[in-house]
Amino acid sequence: MSAIPIPSEMGESRPLPDYLPARMVNEFVYCPRLFFYEWVEGLFRESADTVEGKFQHRRVDQGTGGMPDPSETGPGLQCRSVMLSSDRLRVIAKMDLLEVDAEGVTPVDYKHGAPREGKDGLELWPADRIQLAVQGLILRDNGYQAQEGIVYYVKTRQRVRVPFDETLIADATQAIERAWTAARSGVIPLPLEDSPKCPGCSLVGICLPDETWVSQWRTNGAPVQLDLFSTGDIPRKPIAGAVRQMVTPRSESRPLYLNTQGLRVGKSGEVLQVREKDALRQEVRLGETCQVDLMGNIQISTQAVQALCEAGVPVCYFSQGGWFYGITTGLNTKNVFTRRAQFRLAEQEWFATGFARRLVSGKIRNQRTMLQRNHVEPDATALAGLKRMADAAEQAESMEQLLGIEGAAARIYFGEFAGMIKAEGANGNGFSFDFNGRNRRPPRDAVNALLSLAYSLLAKDLTVTCYAVGFDPYVGFYHQPRFGRPALALDLMEPFRPLIADSAVLSAINTRMVTPSDFVKAGPSVALTPEGRKGFFRAYELRMDSLVTHPVFEYRVSYRRLLEIQTRLLARNLDGEIPEYPVFVTR
Repeated sequence: MSAIPIPSEMGESRPLPDYLPARMVNEFVYCPRLFFYEWVEGLFRESADTVEGKFQHRRVDQGTGGMPDPSETGPGLQCRSVMLSSDRLRVIAKMDLLEVDAEGVTPVDYKHGAPREGKDGLELWPADRIQLAVQGLILRDNGYQAQEGIVYYVKTRQRVRVPFDETLIADATQAIERAWTAARSGVIPLPLEDSPKCPGCSLVGICLPDETWVSQWRTNGAPVQLDLFSTGDIPRKPIAGAVRQMVTPRSESRPLYLNTQGLRVGKSGEVLQVREKDALRQEVRLGETCQVDLMGNIQISTQAVQALCEAGVPVCYFSQGGWFYGITTGLNTKNVFTRRAQFRLAEQEWFATGFARRLVSGKIRNQRTMLQRNHVEPDATALAGLKRMADAAEQAESMEQLLGIEGAAARIYFGEFAGMIKAEGANGNGFSFDFNGRNRRPPRDAVNALLSLAYSLLAKDLTVTCYAVGFDPYVGFYHQPRFGRPALALDLMEPFRPLIADSAVLSAINTRMVTPSDFVKAGPSVALTPEGRKGFFRAYELRMDSLVTHPVFEYRVSYRRLLEIQTRLLARNLDGEIPEYPVFVTR
């Protein structure tokens, strides 16, 4: 087995808060990787369980937090929302309820869910036992007598007691020490392997446990040993069985495209209101929106922008013709370590060139597949030429050589592109879907106008995804930094250009979602009318929403979901967790 090269700063000690919350010790016992994401990297995502848990805590969270002196405690006293810490162990806890009697103080922790069935009746879950014991340790370090604790499970309305014996106290102390060690190391723990805990985890779409294991072992068909992440006696073996699909195939939220000039976007409660002059034209729920795309002269209120930022919904700005200007997004990504790895490796020629080889080769192979699937009569010479170009890209020794290979492949591909267009006819102004080659800035025919708009939309979607994952979209590896250009988004979109953008263009033309009458000429350039853009947005979103089988993980997801999965896999690669970025190449 070969070892992956590890950047010199990987695993560096990271500055941490002064105190470790007892709740995070619970997370560490439940899943060390979840603990690392939430406490070290500051990542959190709500789920139905977390929202319901907050609602169930509403009563105990209304406490004053007051606590009498240890010498003044007496029976019958109850205190809620008490915050105490231990300087000895450097842990802190907000205790839901403290019950005081003649024997001392008993912490009561409220938990969403139900206890587990043990041999001798109901038992606490291991993580809940440790969290409760941490509260007992904190109480003792503050001078209180704490002999036992209680967990109240809201789902079943049952109280389960646990004595703070020597074994439990020792286990809790060790868990605190191990959590601090893991956090200080700066190295994210391995994902759980084939664990039943993963499907219900709110961070499963970020963690990608099965996908990470498979990516470690299915690099060029050979297993790869990741030396940095070997942990004690954990065996290094392939994941058993198929990759479980723990992310939903499609997102429930949808982009909102606003294309009519002069519209105004405001907010009322949790609803976005779209008005034209004083007339209400549309209402959209914030919770059902994943992004807002403003095309041209469209106004949006400060209140709406603030609500969208708070909800993590980006606002994207385009020119009237579809040129992507920029994005407004909230401060939803607090982890700087992914960006530090990105900046560091962007300066490493060996990494940038290896990443670019895979991108260009994957793009060319997907272009070849597009011709095989959609061309009326695919030319064997062109297909053979694209195969040679893809193989050559994998062996390229420099960026300059890759650029030459990519350009040669593009000439072959766009030379055959017209054979995939099946619509005929022209409108009275002479527009048609004849295609004689790629041109841009400005596009000088209808097909090129559609291609330019499609690439702009795809660059926007990957810019949004880069921000969501924690990347700087303007620092790339293949595309070099240039003012105003989202280089990393352009890197990631290379293999997806034919599969998403080109396919959406062909679908819009061949199914007549866009017709020659939907174009206007302005000087040498050709642009879509508002109605034409609306038709193309529909074709593009249908493509983004279509399901595709991942060639490595073998489950089906939409292209929009796939963009996020692939971007997160790049983050795994930059962190040294998987040996290389698995470029998406369709079968």
